[in-house]
Amino acid sequence: MTLALRPYQRAAVEALYDYFSASAGNPLVVMPTGTGKSLCIAGFTREAIAAYGDTRVLILTHVKELIQQNFMTMLRAWPEAPAGIYSAGLSRRDIRAQILFAGIQSIHRHAYQVQRCDLVLIDEAHLLGRGDSGMYRSFLAQLNEINAGLLKVVGFTATPYRLDSGLLHEGKDRLFTDIAYEVPVLEMIQQGYLCPVVPKQTSTQLDVGGVGTRGGEFIAKDLEAAVDRDEVTRAAVAEIVQHGEGRGSWLVFCSGVAHARHVRDAIREHGISAETVTGDTPGPERDGILAAFKAGRLRCVTNANVLTTGFDAPGTDLIALLRPTKSVGLYVQMVGRGTRLAEGKDDCLVLDFAGNTARHGPIDTVDGRKKEPAGDGEAPIKVCPECQTINHASARRCVGCDHEFPPPPLQVSAQAAANALLSTQVQPKWCDVTAVRYMLHEKPGKPASLRVTYECGLARHSEWVCFEHTGFPREKAVTWWRSRAPHLPAPSTVGEALQHHEALRQPRAIQVRSVGQYTEIVSARFER
Repeated sequence: MTLALRPYQRAAVEALYDYFSASAGNPLVVMPTGTGKSLCIAGFTREAIAAYGDTRVLILTHVKELIQQNFMTMLRAWPEAPAGIYSAGLSRRDIRAQILFAGIQSIHRHAYQVQRCDLVLIDEAHLLGRGDSGMYRSFLAQLNEINAGLLKVVGFTATPYRLDSGLLHEGKDRLFTDIAYEVPVLEMIQQGYLCPVVPKQTSTQLDVGGVGTRGGEFIAKDLEAAVDRDEVTRAAVAEIVQHGEGRGSWLVFCSGVAHARHVRDAIREHGISAETVTGDTPGPERDGILAAFKAGRLRCVTNANVLTTGFDAPGTDLIALLRPTKSVGLYVQMVGRGTRLAEGKDDCLVLDFAGNTARHGPIDTVDGRKKEPAGDGEAPIKVCPECQTINHASARRCVGCDHEFPPPPLQVSAQAAANALLSTQVQPKWCDVTAVRYMLHEKPGKPASLRVTYECGLARHSEWVCFEHTGFPREKAVTWWRSRAPHLPAPSTVGEALQHHEALRQPRAIQVRSVGQYTEIVSARFER
């Protein structure tokens, strides 16, 4: 019997069928936090076994809470599932189960005990970029050898990128090869499957001006030393308490263990029940704290680096970010803890004391391809998104491929960009157009497009019009052309468009908004 999946969950399963019928790689399924990846895993697994009765499936992840959640989701959806658990933290070693939910730390040395396996599904696949990467790779290599190179691997994640090496399916030594399916977080919010996240401007901001960078992220001990200051903590907590009135479940992300405890103590001084969870918290104590939080008996939990993935508390309706990060994935994961639906919950308030929204932009438009420069400090460079050439920060065009860098986002509505958690919350700004340039834009493996650059005083803003694409990009290109040359048929190629560029009407103003580091052209205004 087929599981009752939501339309987008059904589409994810179908996309995997389509992928494996045409490709031999290791695909990713990208679904926002709270949209039911575990149910997709259950549905895909059940259908695989229904089609081929002896199919063996291994579901891997990194923490016992997520192993338990995925296992219970499977049993709720399929009570007779031949499923077991292999996890030291859960004191179970059901190594022979046909469907095996396992922790990578527990099973990575036991590929030869697992033996035959057809499918490996990896939940929270973005964590392969961390310390567990070697465990995953050696284990999967052994398992693939045991199974004569026929092993299929699928990754599930809300954030298909890593801080140190960009998108999971791109770059050297990648494990995953493609994105088979992706559903946008904004679409899920607009369709009512996730609750909105609402930003609120804070008066207190953490100062990370002197904090160095290593491996693309703030150096942990320097970060905590910079932000764990009593006067700053008390000011931030006063704002949390003020804005948290009427909200029942507060989750606070801090910059270290000591910082998390200091924030907890400051919250308690206001008469609010609060506890702290860190990597050092004993298991039974941690379980008790989180159970009380989920049940509504505990108002606030502060944490340091432990509740960013694999933590499900749908009632969370206030998130405070006291943890600055250069990691796009960590930022999205932290905010994502508040997007789950719950009875009586209309939205989740996000108080960003750490400047993460200004640093990365709205969570539905973040750019996971961005790579931070290596080293121990801030280097005055920028990396070309087209060819990855390193340029000086002041460069207007890439020295490697002549790519034109967009102007800094602060030239367009700095206040809105600093606060918006969703692109729909960014207020666009009208800019007068002084000139327009048109040129061919080519990218290896992709159809050519028309790059249109609008000069607005000292600023430049570009858009790409895709005449040679299909589907929605082509429809959008036709609409764009009709607004500028209604008397001419829409061209089929960029070359045809360039032949008639002098006949195009020039807008007198364009409406632009900040999207992360870039700007997006929302609309154009023409002379009547």
